[in-house]
Amino acid sequence: MAAREPLLSALKGPLWGFRRRDYWHCLEQLPLGEGGSSLRRASICTKALTAQGRGRCFLRSALQGKVLAVAMQQLAQSPRLLEFYDPSGSILANEELREPFLSLVLVLMEVDFSLDLQNCSFLDESWLLPVSIMYETVPCRALGMVVRYVDGRVIVIEVLPGSQAEVDEVVLAGDVLDEINGFSLRNAYRGQAGVMLQKLKGQPLSLRVLRWQGHNGEVYEPLLPYLEAVKEKEPYFQLQCGPRRCNKGEKRRVQGGRLLYNLQYLGRIGVGMFGGKEVLQKAIPAVLESHVAPREVLFDVKETEILVQEKASPKVLFRHCYPAVSCVGRCLKTSNVFAFCVVASPGSPKGSTFDCLVFASSSEQECEEIIQRIAAGFKHTEWFI
Repeated sequence: MAAREPLLSALKGPLWGFRRRDYWHCLEQLPLGEGGSSLRRASICTKALTAQGRGRCFLRSALQGKVLAVAMQQLAQSPRLLEFYDPSGSILANEELREPFLSLVLVLMEVDFSLDLQNCSFLDESWLLPVSIMYETVPCRALGMVVRYVDGRVIVIEVLPGSQAEVDEVVLAGDVLDEINGFSLRNAYRGQAGVMLQKLKGQPLSLRVLRWQGHNGEVYEPLLPYLEAVKEKEPYFQLQCGPRRCNKGEKRRVQGGRLLYNLQYLGRIGVGMFGGKEVLQKAIPAVLESHVAPREVLFDVKETEILVQEKASPKVLFRHCYPAVSCVGRCLKTSNVFAFCVVASPGSPKGSTFDCLVFASSSEQECEEIIQRIAAGFKHTEWFI
């Protein structure tokens, strides 16, 4: 333990034996100097419920903020250091060990750490952190997930067929809901996630999801006791390894925690001053007959806009907010081709004109899914504005 966590070595036991001592109990009494922001972050962290979790939260924050060396020097100079540490075995309380240790910590200040400080819900149990994914979705009446509450954690036990959550293909049975729009679900009471979603009804949602699979592809070990508890209450519960509706074609690309569609951009055509869905029946065949070389693109249906970028590079080809979208649909003759119309010249003295943008997907099912998602985003934004 001393080799892995030197701050835990040679900690004295509590005077009256009421609680196990941790280095956090000493750190939290330091003056709020240069490392004060990291101390404050750890002390108010709602996801770390134990002294061990808060101590680990502080160390990650201090590494990110390049203030760990300052905090360790303050700790070494604290008059209460010997109250917590035995000098015969402590790195900080032993003068021969202290200087080399502080020198190594100073070296760490030269390293640029890029840590997800919000991924801290399992620091109470382990330094090993789960795979954390941000799931953003369009406003909808219900996401379509069944959850179980186990010791303050919200475990997804089923993603309902045909639901928005299944369409988005991000959340899997066995995952943990960690945040909803920035509000922590750590130590959640029974029904809290449903109450929060009800209050946010009609708004774009951003959820932090902790994957049941760890970085090694196996079950994330600290989650095992919770999954076993779910299995006892729900005998038919099964971990979900992948989206049920995933097509057999090319897998979607994950970017920024979002699943993007691999599509072909077939082109665009002006449709005049009328952008209703009726124009699609002529506009789509006109683009197909132009025989322009298709472009491989990544298509993202976001909560407030549609974003299209080149597949081979991060270049954004175009983005259109939902208020600029006048219609979306497909032609009856081409089941895997869809299009949407957007305002092309809103400031024209003769009135607005519209362009029709045409895309091809890998299947009719995927095509219909994209149309439904664009329509849902468009309807909400139109109402919200």
